[in-house]
Amino acid sequence: MQFYKFEGFTVDNNWSEENDSRRVMNEKIGKISRKTTSFNQKLNDKAFIFVEEAHSDAISIGIIVNKYPDVSKLTVKYLKEIEIELKDTNLEEITLDSLCHMLRNASNHDYIYNVDEVLKKFELDQISNHWGRGFDYEEKILDIRDQQFIYNEVDRFLVKETFIPELDRIYTPCKNKTSGHPVHYMIQTDDRDICKKMYRALLNALYANERITSKRYCFLEFNPYSNFSRTTYDYLYKSNIGGAIVVRYKANDDTEDDHANYGREIIAKLCEVMKKYSNQVLTIFCLPRECTKSKDIFYEHLGNLSIVELKEEFASNERARSFLKMLAKNKKIRTDKNLFDKLEKDKGYLAPDLHDIFDYWYNNKLKTSVYPQYKDIVTAKREVIKAAPKGSAYDELNKMIGLSEAKKVINQALNYYKAQKLFADKGMKADHPAMHMVFTGNPGTAKTTVARLFANIMKENGVLSKGNIVEVGRGDLVGKYVGWTAPTIQRKFREAQGSVLFIDEAYSLVDDRDGSYGDEAINTIVQEMENHRDDVVVIFAGYPDKMEKFLQKNPGLKSRIAYHVPFSDYNTEELCEIAKLIAKKKGLEFAEDANDKLIDLFEKARVDDDFGNGRYARNVIEKARMTQASRLLTMDFDSISREDIGMIIADDIEIPMTTTKSEKKRFGFCA
Repeated sequence: MQFYKFEGFTVDNNWSEENDSRRVMNEKIGKISRKTTSFNQKLNDKAFIFVEEAHSDAISIGIIVNKYPDVSKLTVKYLKEIEIELKDTNLEEITLDSLCHMLRNASNHDYIYNVDEVLKKFELDQISNHWGRGFDYEEKILDIRDQQFIYNEVDRFLVKETFIPELDRIYTPCKNKTSGHPVHYMIQTDDRDICKKMYRALLNALYANERITSKRYCFLEFNPYSNFSRTTYDYLYKSNIGGAIVVRYKANDDTEDDHANYGREIIAKLCEVMKKYSNQVLTIFCLPRECTKSKDIFYEHLGNLSIVELKEEFASNERARSFLKMLAKNKKIRTDKNLFDKLEKDKGYLAPDLHDIFDYWYNNKLKTSVYPQYKDIVTAKREVIKAAPKGSAYDELNKMIGLSEAKKVINQALNYYKAQKLFADKGMKADHPAMHMVFTGNPGTAKTTVARLFANIMKENGVLSKGNIVEVGRGDLVGKYVGWTAPTIQRKFREAQGSVLFIDEAYSLVDDRDGSYGDEAINTIVQEMENHRDDVVVIFAGYPDKMEKFLQKNPGLKSRIAYHVPFSDYNTEELCEIAKLIAKKKGLEFAEDANDKLIDLFEKARVDDDFGNGRYARNVIEKARMTQASRLLTMDFDSISREDIGMIIADDIEIPMTTTKSEKKRFGFCA
């Protein structure tokens, strides 16, 4: 199925002047609308054609071609039917989104009556709604290139051994052309840009040789945990008859090993629909370069279909040198020893690696040889390396007492992100790693506070786009009825996009109650963690022993945790520092005898099973303030000084009331 936009200018010199009259314009619109309806009724489901706009001397027409053999003849017949003659015409293929926009315009101008009926007639209603079609996809129109350009483009990829022979087969003349696809394709590369250029070159060659008849193609992405609507996928294939669909399957060793069943189910559905339309729609599967298990599953379900593999190749020694020479020739610059010195003997390089080596050398060559006046200018990356993490949240974290492990992990995360940006041209693979974490510790050890600061730190340093924190517990995730849990969790993940999702007492999800609901919750969380690995950081928090048991129950979940951060109980010295910090923020300080009493108090409190760590220290200060207030009220008002108001003495410090076991315990400490 193809969609077109046909434009031209009317030869009627009176057209624009007549349009100035509302009565005449309404008569024209009514006439065109009636004749359009009559014309399309005769076409049945072969095609649909309509005027989008005709208010000035420029007229635009939209066309859906389903089973009509010649769109040009169809357009001529339609123009004759509506009694309009055009000059300087242009016909171009468009996307479904563009067609829907034209249909809505035509309806607004009363040239057609019901957009939904048109879409439903051609079974496009299921895929025209971006929010209701079960998955997302992109539409593109091929930028047509000639044969020489395609061959030259492929030279820039290290895929000659597989790609050039296939191009030769595609460009081999065929005497008896018939509909159908003798082969489909599987591209294997880890570089998205090269993958895109490869399938565009392939589609160009196929279109030039009439192996596909549409310049429009659709691009989709799936991973082993994607939500999948087979029905919608079927409609998408049906809408692309005559064209192509590119499917990028994002798998990795981790997901393949831990949850092969998820991947198997998705791949089976993909292949089922693909095989149904195998002679009408060309399919290009795109997989990571090393994706053996998923690839084997694809072949299991593809049956007797023939697949041409286009796999990125490693280049070493002379082949790598030749590739670098080609890049230099394209830039019209001479190579030198410095470029080739970066190549290690007998080491294999992929095309992105060699491009990175060349770009680094080329940029340095520009600065030192071509424009030597800039050789002393320090590179931006050196400035970035020297730069410390920034932001008020980072400063606040470093001022907090203790928390050495948390501070270490956050610095590691920031450094890894910085390294990704800085060392890509030195061979470090660009990636946005999952940063999901587990915070384990007793109450009052600042887990929640650190999670909130972590979100802000990631925002202030450009790692997260929003840097909010969405705090949830079991009650916020587990639905009241069967089937409610998954949508509830999915909504929370959408709410946390670009931010942190903090799941408190995570083990309560599967804590020996409502097992089926808990299992649904964990399975959905694992799936959403994979779906949102680039834009949501999940932090699970709870008691150390319970969290360990929780993770042992769920190996798939455990494998997705990048950082395990223990929050140790505070020692006596740290508790005293926390107490002083809290007091200082309230404009208070301790007398010497009060300091001694604090040490004694914290030493005894730390052996209590219900000890609240930082929260206990805060309660001590709050109780001391109240006791101090009562003491000051018994003194002579005129004799009370500023020093008295700002001083906590030993008699002001009492043992605070502890939280009983029946009360709900809150997590975290914030001074």
